[in-house]
Order: sequence, then C-alpha cells, then structure tokens
Amino acid sequence: MTANRDIYIVLTGTGTAFSGIIKWFTKAELNHASIAFDSELREVYSFGRKKVYNPFIAGLIHENFIHPFYNSADCAIYQLRVSEEEYNTMYNHVQGMMQNQERYKYHLLGLVGVLLNIRIDRENAFFCSQFVASVLEETTVHPVAKPSCFVTPEDFASSLCAHKIFSGKLSCYMDRSHSADLRGSSLHNPQTTNPADFAAPRLRLHEERTEGIV
Repeated sequence: MTANRDIYIVLTGTGTAFSGIIKWFTKAELNHASIAFDSELREVYSFGRKKVYNPFIAGLIHENFIHPFYNSADCAIYQLRVSEEEYNTMYNHVQGMMQNQERYKYHLLGLVGVLLNIRIDRENAFFCSQFVASVLEETTVHPVAKPSCFVTPEDFASSLCAHKIFSGKLSCYMDRSHSADLRGSSLHNPQTTNPADFAAPRLRLHEERTEGIV
C-alpha cells in the first residue's frame, strides 16, 4: 500500500499597504500564497518580506505565522493528499532552496507580467504564488492548469475550493492547532496522535466567510 502525506496551500491577506496595492489590481481579498508541510503550519515557505514590517526587503522565507504581524490576517487553507514520494520531493526541493536562501529574490516584475499576460523570467526570482506552483511542478501535482509564472493566489482558490479545510482568521487556526497539539501531547502517546485528524471536524465548526477570491 502506498503511504500518503498531506501538504497545505495557505492563502493570506494581511491588510498592509502593499497588500492593498496588489488587491487593487487583482480584486482579490487574499493575495499571498504559501506552501506548508504540516497541519500546524510550522513548516511554511513562501516568497515575501524577510522583515515583517519592511516590504522592500523580500525573498525566500520560512514564515512564522505566530508572529504578531499575522494577528489580524485573514486566511484560507487547502489540504492536498500526495504520495510519500511526492511529499519528499517537494520538501527536499524547498530545503535545497533554503540552503541557498540569500540567492533568491522577490520577482516584482513577474507580477507585472501576470497583469499584462507577458512571461517575464528572472533567474532565482519568484513571487509567492509562482513559487508555490513551481514547487508543485516538481511532481505530478498540478492543481492549476497554467505555467507557474502566471499562477495567482486566486487561481489556487478557484482550483482547490473542494479541498478547503479552513477559512477565517489565521490566528484562530493557529490557536486551535496549538490547542489540539497540546491535547495530543497530554495523551503521552505521540504515535497515535495526528493533529491533522482533528482538523476536518474541528475546523468545519468555523462558519465559512464570504471571500472575494472564491
């Protein structure tokens, strides 16, 4: 039997001025995409600001969703079941990039290319949703039928709507995941506790909110 693992596509909207500029072009509420390799969102990667309060220094980042910067952020989280081999391929690919983190830059011109429907390539440069799509392209998991250079967060929302497990405040999801993790630890049997098992029934209790990108 083939073992399966889960990855997560996380869309967020922080309400910052830069996010507002992108929203003006896209008409979407959630304009940042990340890929996560665990349900607690500890292993989350994207292209964005390296210093949370400075949008002008950006590149490949390991995101910390418990930082106060994300306290008021809205989010949508999508769960994708992949094979063990696909999971390892994507995870190892990202870790290889992280080993050369300073080499990678934010591809602002690429966003302009998306708006104009013109492919603009730049070596070792990505915008957030392009990065996520490019990681998926390392496998046969292609939820969006576009080249990665044209993929937007809204494309993920449209293509993965059936895979949504949460919609609401990111801080709410993080609090619930942390609480579930603590409950699992209290059982003193980590082999039988999988936080992802709590996600579906627990998160369905949260009323879906109307989003501009769904």
